[in-house]
Amino acid sequence: MSSAFRNLLEDPLAGVRSAALRMLAERDAAYSLPAAFYNDERLFQLDLQEIFEKEWLFAGMTCEIPTKGSYFTLDVGDNPVVVVRGQDGAIHAFHNVCRHRGSRLCTRGSGKVAKLVCPYHQWTYELDGRLLFAGNDMGPDFDLHAFGLKPVHVRTAGGYIFVCLGERAPAVDEFLQALDRYLAPHHMDQVKVAAESSIIEEANWKLVIENNRECYHCSGSHPELLNSLMEFDDTDDPKATPAYRDMVARRQRQWDACDLPYELARFGKRNRMTRTPLLDGTVSMTMDGKPACGRRLGIAPGVDAGVLRILHLPNSWNHFMADHAVVFRVLPLGPQRTQVTTKWLVHKDAVEGVDYEVETLRKVWDATNDQDRRLAEENQRGVNSRAYEPGPYSPTFEFGVVEFVAWYAERMQANLDEHGGTLRVANAE
Repeated sequence: MSSAFRNLLEDPLAGVRSAALRMLAERDAAYSLPAAFYNDERLFQLDLQEIFEKEWLFAGMTCEIPTKGSYFTLDVGDNPVVVVRGQDGAIHAFHNVCRHRGSRLCTRGSGKVAKLVCPYHQWTYELDGRLLFAGNDMGPDFDLHAFGLKPVHVRTAGGYIFVCLGERAPAVDEFLQALDRYLAPHHMDQVKVAAESSIIEEANWKLVIENNRECYHCSGSHPELLNSLMEFDDTDDPKATPAYRDMVARRQRQWDACDLPYELARFGKRNRMTRTPLLDGTVSMTMDGKPACGRRLGIAPGVDAGVLRILHLPNSWNHFMADHAVVFRVLPLGPQRTQVTTKWLVHKDAVEGVDYEVETLRKVWDATNDQDRRLAEENQRGVNSRAYEPGPYSPTFEFGVVEFVAWYAERMQANLDEHGGTLRVANAE
């Protein structure tokens, strides 16, 4: 068998990798991506392999697995993952795959167990992944220690859980330390999920993220959101007005007095966080701008905490206010199909019907999510047309999109370059 054919069997996307590298190297950074990056099945598989299987992903919140044996599951492409709290309180993540015949271990989205037991043949694992029981028919020389669950990298900070499926996880310490510091005032060990929704957008995951990274479309599409949210990302936003900068300076003096972190913090193009004001007279992302929950997230009464915005590429954006928080997770399902999950967090002792009403809590972002879904889906339909060609981004209104696409291109090129030896051998023959 020739080495070229062997490489093709080992990496059937080798030719696609070469083509993707060429397209990324030749693209105009001020323009959107070629259509294939938004609708081609082969390039979607590259996204899964080179982005979602190698980068740190937001998986869920620590409050979702509060006690030992609590778990939740998620699917990263064809890779089912389970995140579970162990006997000692530590959080573990594993490939949700039995080491016997490959069946999924945990088939529900969440739950609580004493041990991880495969429903197929009852192979039983400790919460730290060790195989405890494999029946009585595996033979006297069967080594339980050799068949523990395959681990997934997992890190926590500020109440967040991140996973990475790659063999080597990218450096993330600086971002996690900042996340702890910025979220400390919100007492993330005292929160719970009050409501959750998952919607399917018939659009490529990058179009979903691109839509989130600009407010160019907000005035024409998001009346509910603009009842409270200002369209500026921060004072570095090229569109920021002098009046906005003055308002930010006033609020920052108040936040300094309360030890509320607010500075714009960037970690390359991947992560950013900043605290910014909401519209004058509003303190929360609700229809009337008033608090949605009577129990605050650790913020002292009378303090207008604005909104702490957190971005984590490739799959999360977040808003933290004094009374509640809204966190978002994006998972790709297909070249033109994406799941967007939204969770609303409140104080763990807040009582539904007394301290908050779920409808009030959800109304703004339920409406905004549906509006964004329709925008992304129409964007996808247009990109699929033979008339589509990459179009120019606005350097002011769409600077966040430019940064996201630049990050995507950089990470794809860096991760694809890891296959350079394979590509060179295949191309040489």
